[in-house]
Amino acid sequence: MGDDNWCSDDECNYYYDQNCDEVFEVDDGAGIDSVMAGYKRPTTQVISRESLVAAQKQDLRRVMEMLSLREHHARTLLIHHRWDVQNLFAVYVEKGKVALFADAGVTVYTNSELSSSLQSLSLQSSSSVFCEICIENIPSHQVTRMECGHYFCNQCWTSHFIVQINEGKSKRILCMAHKCNAICDENIVRDLVRKKHAETVEKFDRFLLESYIEDNRRAKWCPSVPHCGNAIRVEEEVCEVECCCGLQFCFKCLSEIHSPCSCQMFELWANKCRDESESVNWITAHTKPCPKCHKPVEKSGGCNLVSCICRQSFCWICGEATGRDHTWTAITGHSCGRYQPREKLAELAKKNLYRYMHYHNRYKAHMDSLNLEGKLKETMQQKVSLSEKKHDSSIRDYSWVNNGLSRLFRSRRVLCYTYPFAYYMFGGEFFNDDTIPKKERERKQNLFEDQQQQLEANIERLSMFLEEPFDEFKDDKVIKIREKVLNLSAVVDSLCSKMYEVIENDLLVSQTIAPYKSKGIEKASLLNS
Repeated sequence: MGDDNWCSDDECNYYYDQNCDEVFEVDDGAGIDSVMAGYKRPTTQVISRESLVAAQKQDLRRVMEMLSLREHHARTLLIHHRWDVQNLFAVYVEKGKVALFADAGVTVYTNSELSSSLQSLSLQSSSSVFCEICIENIPSHQVTRMECGHYFCNQCWTSHFIVQINEGKSKRILCMAHKCNAICDENIVRDLVRKKHAETVEKFDRFLLESYIEDNRRAKWCPSVPHCGNAIRVEEEVCEVECCCGLQFCFKCLSEIHSPCSCQMFELWANKCRDESESVNWITAHTKPCPKCHKPVEKSGGCNLVSCICRQSFCWICGEATGRDHTWTAITGHSCGRYQPREKLAELAKKNLYRYMHYHNRYKAHMDSLNLEGKLKETMQQKVSLSEKKHDSSIRDYSWVNNGLSRLFRSRRVLCYTYPFAYYMFGGEFFNDDTIPKKERERKQNLFEDQQQQLEANIERLSMFLEEPFDEFKDDKVIKIREKVLNLSAVVDSLCSKMYEVIENDLLVSQTIAPYKSKGIEKASLLNS
């Protein structure tokens, strides 16, 4: 190995291969701000199978140019930092190259260190070299040394690589030496494995390529079924995106879009709806809530005096708390007629089953409306087409119809998920009674419910005006409907925005939700290959 393989800069003593991509010397910390400022890509991008190589090369090239590294070193650093280039550069500026490389298992020898290691190995070049793995003397031309300085026979290296690749550890193949955390050169891995197992090399290359999605915090496969084959790359992890296949989903949890519910709330709600949908009717028909702890109690005998596990006795007929003395026909000191009002029973059950049913019924009602309004789009397009045939298109502009429908769909979905949000936020799971006074909690809940009611009322009005048979109306009436739709669209958009502000700034403190976007879910742009 000659001196031509070394960086000519006095400040940079790192070795690189003559056949690798060009590297550029940059002083520690210098130029990073300018590079980051000049690096701007779309907020969300679709990465297809064809453009996956280009997407990976973008980030690899940035790290290689900034740190003067070979490709496999840059890849190791990026995998360690989950392909977060900004975070990698931040660690580089804060801790320096030595700590950055050591944490990721990257070993880059200086000129003097490598020359010393090569000299010690070359002294034995005329004879055999002892391999500490197979405990045999091996001809020196059958021995390979890694960048960390450790050398073993090619057969041992090959067996080690094949095992690591087949076990799925191929993205970070460590050196075989004891307590050595250095990552093996991927080019050496390919050369040695290809001689015996060409298909394993293909698997290795596929793993390296797909690590850009599998290990990347800001890139995930589209959860479409059947899978469209695309991945989505974003700048902010908490967001809602639309793939070019048309699927809209939450990037963080890969579920359907559910903002303003947090991912944790939505998961709890989905599980609760799935678990309780089959049993809610049985619970309603066969149990009554305890007046003390509000848990459902099932009557197992004929007597109308029942006891809860909290040791509270109550009357099965009216649900009122009583003493324990009773006969088969009466309870001492208590009587209830068949015309006893049932409001008290509903009030007692409010914090348990009926509370869930209250929020679930409203959630389901608006979700059903959303599904029906989705079918409304085809009907509206037919109305617009018929009306344009009857009238001059320059006289009647129907762009307000599509804009109103888009606003209706977005706001209706927001309204749907305000109910599971309220169920958990004001039910005690996310609002800690010990830190927030009761009056303050009630004030926040009243403010939220007031905004929720205003949003619901205006959404219903917007839906009503959009369903009007405007294709049968005269121009003056169509103009009035158009004004109503435009005004209500603006009002609904403003109410949604204000509700998100209350949720993000006043209610959800420890969790984050996808921000509200007036123009709707952002559609990812296709990354060119």
